[in-house]
Amino acid sequence: MSQMAFTGGCLCGSVQYKVSGEVLRFYHCHCSRCRTLTGTGHATNIMVEADRVDWLKGEPLLGCYKIPEAERFFNQFCKQCGSPLPRYVSELDMVVIPAGSLDSDPGIKPEARIFWDSRAEWSCEAGEVPTFSEYPET
Repeated sequence: MSQMAFTGGCLCGSVQYKVSGEVLRFYHCHCSRCRTLTGTGHATNIMVEADRVDWLKGEPLLGCYKIPEAERFFNQFCKQCGSPLPRYVSELDMVVIPAGSLDSDPGIKPEARIFWDSRAEWSCEAGEVPTFSEYPET
């Protein structure tokens, strides 16, 4: 997609990170797990290569919850305030960054809405963003 550098962190400021390099994917995910995790109609996530995230402070405060039956879905968060934070997904060799945890606008827009067929009926409209019933073919 594009080269970028940005920072982010949790709500209480105890955990901060820096990301640099190429953004591989930028999606709104409407699956039921992402909706439950965020408490909203979708999660907005940026994916980067695994070695592109550096923890600036608070790494020992990272907590994790893995759904036992999920192949690769889990949540990483600040143990103090509960904010979702970047998580390394070993099966994909990528880091998934909750876009809401960024300190500033990344300067790019989501490229797709995924798991569109399982979205909540009350959720937002697709607009001009392409939709996919599950993952887009890459």
